[in-house]
Amino acid sequence: MKKTIYLILIADILISLSALAQSGKEISRVPDWAKDAVWYQIFPERFANGDKNNDPTPHDMEGAWPYKTSKGWKITPWTSDWYKLQPWEKANGHDFYWNAGTRRYGGDIQGIIDHLDYLQKLGITAIYLNPIFESPSLHKYDTRMYHHVDNNFGPDPKGDEKIWATENPADPKTWKWTSADKLFLKLIKDVHKRGMKIIIDGVFNHVGTSFWAFQDVVKNQQKSPYKNWFIIKSWDDPKTPQNEFDYQGWAGVKDLPEINKNGKYDLADGFANHIHEIIKRWMAPNGNPANGIDGWRLDVAEKINLKFWKVFRTWVKEINPQAYITGEIWWQDWQNDKMFNAAPWLQGDTFDGVMNYRFARAVKEFVADVKNQISPEAFADSIKTLIEEYPKDNFYVLQNLVDSHDVDRIGSQIVNPDIWFDHYANPGQNKDYKVRKPNKTELLKQKLIAGIQMTMPGAPMIYYGDEAGMWGGDDPDCRKPMVWENLKYDDEVSDPLQRERKPDKVVFDKNLFNWYKNLISIRKENKSLSRGDLKFFMIDNLNKVLGYSRSLNGKKVSIIINNNNVKKLVKVKLSKASSSKALTNLVDGKKINGEKISGDNNHYKIDLKPYQIMILK
Repeated sequence: MKKTIYLILIADILISLSALAQSGKEISRVPDWAKDAVWYQIFPERFANGDKNNDPTPHDMEGAWPYKTSKGWKITPWTSDWYKLQPWEKANGHDFYWNAGTRRYGGDIQGIIDHLDYLQKLGITAIYLNPIFESPSLHKYDTRMYHHVDNNFGPDPKGDEKIWATENPADPKTWKWTSADKLFLKLIKDVHKRGMKIIIDGVFNHVGTSFWAFQDVVKNQQKSPYKNWFIIKSWDDPKTPQNEFDYQGWAGVKDLPEINKNGKYDLADGFANHIHEIIKRWMAPNGNPANGIDGWRLDVAEKINLKFWKVFRTWVKEINPQAYITGEIWWQDWQNDKMFNAAPWLQGDTFDGVMNYRFARAVKEFVADVKNQISPEAFADSIKTLIEEYPKDNFYVLQNLVDSHDVDRIGSQIVNPDIWFDHYANPGQNKDYKVRKPNKTELLKQKLIAGIQMTMPGAPMIYYGDEAGMWGGDDPDCRKPMVWENLKYDDEVSDPLQRERKPDKVVFDKNLFNWYKNLISIRKENKSLSRGDLKFFMIDNLNKVLGYSRSLNGKKVSIIINNNNVKKLVKVKLSKASSSKALTNLVDGKKINGEKISGDNNHYKIDLKPYQIMILK
């Protein structure tokens, strides 16, 4: 009898799947909302200081590089000249790049909450936060504990420490909610009220030296129950005066003890089980998925075996089937100038998307570079290769970034063309790197790049402040405090290498903000730009002109790009769905009338300004 019932159920499922297929509806294996997402990446310590009462102190920085605090250390003023050494920095005798790692500006969760209206006005639909868990560093990639939000991101740092002291970090039954945790849950609630999504950074390949389990290993050595969580090279011999204890740090960095890749999931069993509890805590606070985060961005994801990530996916999706999982897949082979293919992570059983650094590099080489600039054909081939290599659903939810917390900002990439992506991209690495503000022509290039982001398949992701006109080299220069319209900033007059420099005004670029806002609005109002098929209909290498269309359900939008600093007249034939011979450039609302040629009226002469993008409908 049971066998008969099972067969009937299976038959019903097959019939339902067949009906869906016949109706033309795809059975999506990625979160549907992610196809329409416009992402905004926030580096919390540098976004906004909403509560100065929780600003970090030297006590909060204990356990972070350089493991000491300079005499006279103070919070760095938010609006100060970036490269100017503060009095305590001058006194310690170190250069800017040493001191940058010890600076704190006081960004926090309240600052993000206070600016949700700003993000909504811009048109953002999804937020990605760099690490927020308790950690002594400014970047938070050296986790002290995953089950609490950093106490300096919340309203009561000292009170949160008292709560920590009452818990056993290994036992979820003892975990409580701190003031910082509660404020983060409020942020999630406020984000959801606005119809937006939020994901956070999961850093599970390594922890910090202050991580509670690693500290137990340091103290108890072979007797620690957590000894198998880490890759221990040698134990301390108590009979000798020296300390022989040694372990493996990620990429050789001792500040970041690497997690052992043993166990049934190819990740230390106890650690993997701990991460499962962390997933449940933040995705379903108090058992309610509606109040939890909407997914994860996974740090250096290729350093952890696929076997674990497949299990991770089941843990995430069983809580929220519409949760989004994206990985940082770009490090491997990048050093050898090879593009890393993330397809193994995008087969429907691991990640939904990845941070699309391949897109970022192609755009940089197409628009920002000069001597090493690639042709329209080469750019189109780069995008076509992605389409060929990645499953369609996953391709449409890739995070199409052009910069991040790990590379120089797009404005500075344009000022400093022809540099190998993510290499030698600040004055500390490259004495010829220019720290100046982009000029008018370079801003036109940034506008063009933003236009490409908003019209290509994949979900565009803006790194905080790009829309406000921020610039800066690779880490730490890409992590300047956010430029806000209501704050008055000191001019940038200092240089990290003491070179001569013209002063640069640091102000919120309202024109650039409105440009991004307009493009995002166009993308949201035209579903073909987020979900439509891509076709390149014009590739003119000689004139550096590129044309492509996005089509969905009979509706088409055409995009034409002039990648030159001079005007270009192009003649193009565009089919129309209506009888009208007028096309509208959605960017400025102006109409372009077609010509009648040999009985056909869909030929157009189009004047393109330098670095102009037209979105034609």
